Amino acid sequence: MRYDFLIVGAGFAGSVMAERIACQLDKKVLVVEKRNHIGGNAYDEYDEHGILVHRYGPHIFHTNSKMVFDYLSQFTEWRFYEHKVLANIKDELYPIPINRLTINKLYNKDFQTEDEVKDYLEAVREKRYPIKNSEDIVVNQVGVDLFEKFFRYYTKKQWDLEPRELSPQVCGRIPVRLNEDGRYFTDRYQFMPKEGYTKMFARMLEHPNIEVQLNTDYKKIINDIKFDKMIYTGPIDYFFEYKFGKLPYRSIRFEFENIKKEKTQEVAQINHVTEEVEYTRMIEHKYLTGQQAETTTISKEYPSHNGEPFYPIPTEENRHLYLKYENETKKLDNVIFCGRLAEYQYFNMDQVVANTLKIIKNIFK
Repeated sequence: MRYDFLIVGAGFAGSVMAERIACQLDKKVLVVEKRNHIGGNAYDEYDEHGILVHRYGPHIFHTNSKMVFDYLSQFTEWRFYEHKVLANIKDELYPIPINRLTINKLYNKDFQTEDEVKDYLEAVREKRYPIKNSEDIVVNQVGVDLFEKFFRYYTKKQWDLEPRELSPQVCGRIPVRLNEDGRYFTDRYQFMPKEGYTKMFARMLEHPNIEVQLNTDYKKIINDIKFDKMIYTGPIDYFFEYKFGKLPYRSIRFEFENIKKEKTQEVAQINHVTEEVEYTRMIEHKYLTGQQAETTTISKEYPSHNGEPFYPIPTEENRHLYLKYENETKKLDNVIFCGRLAEYQYFNMDQVVANTLKIIKNIFK
């Protein structure tokens, strides 16, 4: 059989590509995935205790894009969910992102207005210009003490680099609020797939024009199948046989534990921001899914250099290395590179969907 498209990877980028090509263009698609499941890092499944867990860490859907929300709504019903995070400092819990409640509790203040918080932060912040790294962007907003307490050690555990070694975008993604809004995100659409992500991906890929092959490295079959064009969503350095060297990624090791009680945390996510605790955060999965059960499952996250590639490490050196690989892609007429790994860029889920839909629109118009 001959396929119109070979798609490498069954995560968001690959699955959206496959669905659109099969449905809108009526083309035959083969999706090849090296893991034993679809969904990429958004994969979820029921554990041995019957709790639906996010196997690769919490994936919280949030977006301001009606286009993205409407597109995914074809494949899932939604459950309203607003994510909340607390930071653990010496067994005291503080709201994250930093807001008025955080500052009042930490410093025993009684600020009642946004102006009071604004004036306080203005007094403690350390003006830095130009903003060159993640330390600069935080200290410039909230000063040294809040940076040390909430950002420095968490970031170092996450990346194995000091914040001053990372681009501003790493810590700059986290806002600082003057009000008491304890939500982690403020997007217009904040929902979770009602039956989980895996069910959503399954519906996306069930089109008769789509064939999915799991447990398969595309390089081992590429000479045995016929196709017209490839869409590649895997690590770009692997595609080019690491000819310029490996692009570094951070991975995560997960430790899951079932606890014989209904709930064990106040919120879904508790960040452990001190250097004394080895893991970065603890997730209680029932908050994410809304599941009712007599027991609960938590997971602890231990960042690692080894394992599945999760996060491109945003340094100038790594950016230059990626650009060498990107330049190689321009020499290929029949391969489209898209997604977090292929573009060596940290995308939220909605950004991957939006970017993929944009690529499809531009290329196949």
